[in-house]
Amino acid sequence: MHYFVTGATGFIGKRLVKKLLEHKGAVVHFLIRKESASKVDALRNYWGLNDTKGAARAVPVFGDLTAKKLGVDADDVKKLKGQIDHFYHLAAVYDLGASEEAQITVNIDGTRNTVEFAKAIGAGHMHHVSSIAAAGLYEGVFREDMFEEAENYDHPYFRTKHESEKIVRKECKIPWSVYRPAMVVGDSQTGEMDKIDGPYYFFKLIQRMRQFLPPWMPAIGLEGGRVNIVPVDFVVDALNHISHHHKVSGKCYHLVDPQGYRVGDVLDIFSKAAHAPKMNLFINAALLGFIPKSVKKGLMALAPVRRIRSAIMKDLALPEDMLTFVNYPTRFDCRDTLAALRNTNITCPNLHDYAWRIWDYWERHLDPALHIDRSLRGTVGGKVVLVTGGSSGIGLSAACKFAEAGATTIICARGEDQLVEAKKEILAFAGKGAKVFTYSVDITDAEGCASLVKTLEAEHGGVDFLINNAGRSIRRAIEASYERFHDFERTMQLNYFGSLRITMGLLPGMVAKKKGHVVNISSISVLINAPRFSAYVASKAALDAWTGCAASEYADQGVTFTTVNMPLVRTPMTAPTKIYENMPLLAPEEAADMIVQACINKPVRVATRLGTSVQLLHAGLPRIAQILMNTTFRMFPDSAAAKGDKSAKPTLSPEAIAMSEMMRGIHF
Repeated sequence: MHYFVTGATGFIGKRLVKKLLEHKGAVVHFLIRKESASKVDALRNYWGLNDTKGAARAVPVFGDLTAKKLGVDADDVKKLKGQIDHFYHLAAVYDLGASEEAQITVNIDGTRNTVEFAKAIGAGHMHHVSSIAAAGLYEGVFREDMFEEAENYDHPYFRTKHESEKIVRKECKIPWSVYRPAMVVGDSQTGEMDKIDGPYYFFKLIQRMRQFLPPWMPAIGLEGGRVNIVPVDFVVDALNHISHHHKVSGKCYHLVDPQGYRVGDVLDIFSKAAHAPKMNLFINAALLGFIPKSVKKGLMALAPVRRIRSAIMKDLALPEDMLTFVNYPTRFDCRDTLAALRNTNITCPNLHDYAWRIWDYWERHLDPALHIDRSLRGTVGGKVVLVTGGSSGIGLSAACKFAEAGATTIICARGEDQLVEAKKEILAFAGKGAKVFTYSVDITDAEGCASLVKTLEAEHGGVDFLINNAGRSIRRAIEASYERFHDFERTMQLNYFGSLRITMGLLPGMVAKKKGHVVNISSISVLINAPRFSAYVASKAALDAWTGCAASEYADQGVTFTTVNMPLVRTPMTAPTKIYENMPLLAPEEAADMIVQACINKPVRVATRLGTSVQLLHAGLPRIAQILMNTTFRMFPDSAAAKGDKSAKPTLSPEAIAMSEMMRGIHF
């Protein structure tokens, strides 16, 4: 038996060809573009045609779906005439996000060209693989014998699938059958899929829920309308069987799940498969129907609403019009298909039974995050990175990592001698070929900052990543600071104003390039309101607040900001406080890793769970939080340096030592 297949390189098509080749004496002719000739060998391998006879059983026919009679050479048309028993037309655009022009060209014009070609070669029977989209947004049950009844198919995909089926029904002069698959997902046995479509669009949302919420936490979902999902192996098996055993012309078959599921049920099933929070409470999306269409249309026309909606959909990797189909109104009758498959073992499997395979394959192979280079080299390689306070501690450790990753690494600090030594250390870590530059500057000096910015713009074309790491910390109780107002002025000058001078100087260059990332090193103390650090916390809190405002203003200009609420790190800044010597502080290398993640992932904030938990405690139970902080305040004394007695030895109570071990890296 001889077959002709369009769309043989597609997801359904290549699996159908493999199934057709199982028939005794089967020869499959398949349409393929000349520029895709290199794919033929790979296709034959997929079909298991590795022997010398394989070329005779899978025969490429070069042409173009968009050309008249598929653009097939006249000699090939002559060879095929009268030879084809079954003609399968699967080539189409199956993508809600595709342009209207592309869908018209392929789905409508391509189908008309295919019908003409099938007639020209005298094919025995044409099998047109349409879609349930041909029904549009029909209100109610759509039967297999219905077509003209379709309604609300204004969307390009729905309209082109309807029109292409109409071409087969009205213009095809040879016997024909139509098959309308539902939303096709991966193989029910392997989960294999080749693209993100249909329910896959919601997988990133489910993944985000799993990242932020424990699996036992109940979640709220939308009930929505009924959607129909089928695995590709069911579609191929059903299509193969029906096309060979039921050759009545003019019949249509719905290759659907007889049961169907509501949108909320589908999301819940895949949430369980992903070990994400279960959606135990559903809101009926139809309730939104009380809002008049004219009002909704007017709201969506507002620029702020459009931008917010677009940003959310982009962040979740959802097509712009996906929410249109949440209240999908159509159910599909499939009694003719069930009758045709009676006495076979071909049935649509239950989604509950194979959802985990679909999820697992997506997360292992199709998750867009897998195809993003999450390495530091992939992020900063060839880019310009400026680290303030880069001559020691956290800044130096971070600079070493950036230089090793191939970034043009610039460090600045006040001491020239320290900068020279720091450069030597960076080159020893990253290799002599690393690009490392040093600039001596005091960022509390306005003129010095302005000069540095000009130099960076002139010699390096600005910077791509700015790490505001330079800072000053003072650990002293307020009652010991009555006569030391300059403590507050000094910390503010460096931690706040100094960082702003550098950032605001470099922002115009970032905006001009439509790219740039600013990492501001803040402190866990800001989240927990750490006692004895009022001067330091106030300056860092000011920087945090400014960063929040800046992030909102520059969100549409390609410039992003991350605040790192850094735990306490063992650096020269902590050296004067002797009680830290026996505390389990973070190493500079660990702190640098937090900065690296801030550059790679570009989150709004990087914070430890401890810091976030105490912040929530302050928000929910402020009095309890104050008592807790006061307890630690009284438990840990001022340092000798803060008291002005550098000779005194630090002493900690057993309770203080125990707590310091429990609260790793927190400021007291």
